[in-house]
Amino acid sequence: MTTRHRGRTIWFTGLPSSGKSTLAASFATELRRPVEVLDGDVLRTCFFPELGFSETDRKENVRRAGRLALMLARHGVTVLVPVIAPYRASRHWVRQLHADAGVGYAEVWVDASPEVCASRDAKGLYRRARLGELSGLTGVDAPYETPERPELRLRTDRLSIRDCLAALRVLDVEEPGQ
Repeated sequence: MTTRHRGRTIWFTGLPSSGKSTLAASFATELRRPVEVLDGDVLRTCFFPELGFSETDRKENVRRAGRLALMLARHGVTVLVPVIAPYRASRHWVRQLHADAGVGYAEVWVDASPEVCASRDAKGLYRRARLGELSGLTGVDAPYETPERPELRLRTDRLSIRDCLAALRVLDVEEPGQ
């Protein structure tokens, strides 16, 4: 007998190198139901390459990712979306989109200090910004509006991946009968 799971979106937001993609990918391997990771870097490269990093393009990137997440979640997929999503209004729009459709949504603030993110610098972005080779880096010379009421705040500069995954498991507990 196949169990039908209700789809939902878990939206990971935070500064570059805060751990969004790492946590989403690790969490995805734990789930025993249909899951898709819509990584912000992959979306920009493979699906939305025409979008740049202006405020307008960043907002459009979030809207597109939100619509894609909703489409998948409506079909029973748990969608993990690690994207910077720097603007509160854009994140609120995605939340409302899901609420209007009756689809579950949770926002996870992957919070690490800018200093810790710069020390991780997985893609060399902070180094390039420091050298003047890159401008518009979120949290450096472009804004990041911190979430006001996320369902979960993960201090990845203080917690281990194991502790973060344990917190995500609690957030993702399915309701009885699903």
